[in-house]
Amino acid sequence: MMNAPSGAPCIDALPPDSAKTSRSTWLAVGSLSVGSFAMVSTEFMPIGLLTDIASTLNVSNGTAGLMITMPGILAAFAGPGLIVASGRLDRRTLLIGLTVALIASNLLAAFAPNFATMLIARLILGLCVGGFWTFAPPAATQLVPPAQQARAMSLVLAGVSAATVLGVPAGAFLGTTFGWRASFAATGALAGAVLLVQLWLLPPLPSARAIGARDLLIPLTRRMAQVGLLAVLFFIAGHFAAYTYLKPLLQQVFGLDPNGVTTLLLVYGAVGFFGTFLGGSMVARSVRGTTLLAALLLATALILSTLLGTGLVAGAVVVVIWGVAVGLIPVALTGWMLEAVPDAPEAGQALLVSGFQVAIASGALLGGRVVDGWGISSTMVMSGGLVLVAALIVVTLGRARSAAVAA
Repeated sequence: MMNAPSGAPCIDALPPDSAKTSRSTWLAVGSLSVGSFAMVSTEFMPIGLLTDIASTLNVSNGTAGLMITMPGILAAFAGPGLIVASGRLDRRTLLIGLTVALIASNLLAAFAPNFATMLIARLILGLCVGGFWTFAPPAATQLVPPAQQARAMSLVLAGVSAATVLGVPAGAFLGTTFGWRASFAATGALAGAVLLVQLWLLPPLPSARAIGARDLLIPLTRRMAQVGLLAVLFFIAGHFAAYTYLKPLLQQVFGLDPNGVTTLLLVYGAVGFFGTFLGGSMVARSVRGTTLLAALLLATALILSTLLGTGLVAGAVVVVIWGVAVGLIPVALTGWMLEAVPDAPEAGQALLVSGFQVAIASGALLGGRVVDGWGISSTMVMSGGLVLVAALIVVTLGRARSAAVAA
């Protein structure tokens, strides 16, 4: 079970055994969850609206792809940069500031007169992505008693799965019905509602001390943090090398029609949502076991995709296993880093964010090369191999976790 980090930001909150405090505290945690929903919806919104945005702003589809690439690159640097720049700034102020920036990003995108303005909006989003994943999970776990920390973290991360199920499809629907600008305006309005709840209920989160550049090196000196970051590179690169081509996989390998593809994509998001909450309870018992299970499930799904043949049933088997694994991943890896570096949770999350972004970019690039050269099935096998390497790292190098944490 993850204990409250001794060096983490302390929280001046009322006793958690108060019913009123409990309700307000969980509403505060919920605001972080809805914030993650709005952020992830905004991050991937251009995927379903890319051609419309490109046409309106007079750029090619390839150039419009920068709306996805640039926030990811900036997010890799934003987490570490913000944690140093923020010093001892109250984390409540910082989280509210990130929500304000998310609103600004959406509104600027909604009214962008040209592509340069759109890219500025997306760069602001990159700051939000890097900052949110650095500060929100530690803050969520500090808002509640130790026994409920895993539940709080899973609730925040569930916003990611909810965005996959509801946010991105809803954004695409709004874009098709009312124009792509309406999608960004709606997400900005949602972020505005989140801001009001945070201003009302989020308690002060004073930082125990300022975190300097040297503190960012602390996770790199802890064996289990090193193991976690190494596993992340293989785990996430393997996932995104395959996930980028999930829709073509369902179309070309399983031979599904558009209705079948849409159905299974919704199933993928729904079981991912379930997997996130399942991961919350599992992480409370064993971070290493949860991480290993996620890796083995994902590798199984990727390899089965090349062996089960065609049809809706075969595709559903792969999608369900894959979706559960993806739901477990963020909870397991976030929990791993919080447990590996209990005295520097924000530094650990900052490096985890950077590792995620590097792995996402690398995986997508590698997957594209393999797809072009050898096809989708070969990409699935390659991705499964990368994830199995991550599982091997967890099984072998991850054995010393308890001792490393104690140290």
